[in-house]
Amino acid sequence: LGQEEEDMAVVKRLFSMGDVNAKASQTGQTALMLAISHGHQDMVAALLECGADVNVQDADGATALMCASEYGRLDTVQLLLAQPGCDLTILDNEGTSALAIALEAEQDEVAALLHAHLTSNHGFQGQPPPAKVCSDK
Repeated sequence: LGQEEEDMAVVKRLFSMGDVNAKASQTGQTALMLAISHGHQDMVAALLECGADVNVQDADGATALMCASEYGRLDTVQLLLAQPGCDLTILDNEGTSALAIALEAEQDEVAALLHAHLTSNHGFQGQPPPAKVCSDK
């Protein structure tokens, strides 16, 4: 294993020991939201692999998908949309959806992707995501 792979194995072990959905006390943001806002796609993938809930809302009602949409992180949006149970219809405290946030931030590619998912019936299927087990492979 290379150093990066060893580091990621340690990260995943740490994630599996704690609450991967724990929220920051002030803003209510999760590690997933913070990884997205700081552009750490590898951490986003690791957190999702360890069972991070994509639908958790922070103090403002924002979700990880809204965060990725606002920053125009297309790869991250695709990764979040691929998660079982990812709900595109959640609204923040101001009544704004991830699609509206992407449009407002002029993130046209992200907005197009979200719109395509909503219109092709890939929105929330009403089923909870399966329980995930974090492995150190």
